Amino acid sequence: MTTKTIISTEQAPAAIGPYSQAVKAGNTVYMSGQIPLNPNSMEMVTESFEAQAVQVFENLKAVAEAAGGSLADCVKLTILLSDLANFAQVNEIMQRYFTQPYPARAAYAVKALPKDADIEVEAVMVLAD
Repeated sequence: MTTKTIISTEQAPAAIGPYSQAVKAGNTVYMSGQIPLNPNSMEMVTESFEAQAVQVFENLKAVAEAAGGSLADCVKLTILLSDLANFAQVNEIMQRYFTQPYPARAAYAVKALPKDADIEVEAVMVLAD
């Protein structure tokens, strides 16, 4: 049986439901979806789509680091968008946080996200043995 380790950091928003920020099983870390919540105030970032996306990736970065890795260790991202018109901007912002070889990725338009966010991103990260 694989041991599960719960990952938690104050540098990312606290979970707003019955889930963990991330769970490590073996050398794989499953990061819960992050929305653009400021971890200090727990208030939504709302000034622009870019600001929301940057906050989401900063939150993921904090969780990755708390798990002992970095965004470079991510192997899969799932991006949920309230509007696919933001797809090109997501690609541009992602390039600020990721370099080649890029993680695998899926991007979907969804009807709604928690707290009326415009973006949510979840990730799977694999740490070195």
